[in-house]
Amino acid sequence: MKTTPSFIAALLAAFALTSFASAQNQRAPTPAPTTLPGAKTEIYKTIGDVELPLHIFSPEDGGASDSRPAIVFFFGGGWRSGSPAQFQQHCAYLASRGMVAITVEYRVSSRHQTKAVTAFQDAKSAMRYVRANAKRLGIDPNRVAAGGGSAGGHLAAALGTISAHDDPNDDTSISAVPDALCLYNPAVVLASIEGRFELPQDRASGLRERLGVPLESLSPFHNIEPGQPPAIIFHGEADTTVPFESVQLFSQKSQSKGNRCELVAYPGQPHGFFNYKKESPANFIATVTETDKFLNSLGYVKGKPRVEAFLKKAD
Repeated sequence: MKTTPSFIAALLAAFALTSFASAQNQRAPTPAPTTLPGAKTEIYKTIGDVELPLHIFSPEDGGASDSRPAIVFFFGGGWRSGSPAQFQQHCAYLASRGMVAITVEYRVSSRHQTKAVTAFQDAKSAMRYVRANAKRLGIDPNRVAAGGGSAGGHLAAALGTISAHDDPNDDTSISAVPDALCLYNPAVVLASIEGRFELPQDRASGLRERLGVPLESLSPFHNIEPGQPPAIIFHGEADTTVPFESVQLFSQKSQSKGNRCELVAYPGQPHGFFNYKKESPANFIATVTETDKFLNSLGYVKGKPRVEAFLKKAD
């Protein structure tokens, strides 16, 4: 059986989320924001006394009579923490390009004592809410992309590959499958790969407990089939949290099934390199520019990217 140190690290990193999450859950969780500047906030799902909002950034010239492409973002944080604010600038920029851009709150272990599968159920519910309300929101329900980073990238990738794990209260006649995927250092391999690596039983059991379901059933790599949405992946080659080899394997397998899956590598960049940083926005500019080009190729935006001009105007 062929194994490589980097790929073993990928699987063990996924397992490490379990023990780290336990430590995090012993601390007071950081609450997610209830609103974001420039966004309209709506509650897409209520579970008991928990209300889950999504934050909608619309074009300035947009209206309910429109039928615009949309993108729904999911934040990272190991399914244990994180904030929709992570993608606030991505949303504001894409709204300036004529899309409806949405960033979603979903349940995480530190705030809600939930498993990763619950986060995935919420992601499915959010996609269905957007499509169910597409006319009111000025969205074309046949052009709804999904995006996310790290664990949020996992959720977006899972939406495009995994049909199981619906919330039993969802209207499953409404599709939760995105029409395109924009993935930023996503966790896409969560189980052993035959012929490449066998996850030790003790570690598999721990990760199974963290996910709440059998590993392969929530691992995007293991559910790749023909006919899945076009995707683009942005990943740092120096990422030690979700090693680069894992997205190489995902991209190669997806392409072998006839799907469009582009992998954009960033030499020397670590995990989370793509996030917006006002004092050093170069990686944000680079990755959002490539995101824009990808969406342009699908007809979701028109003209040349203008990320730098957007940031100058925002300042």
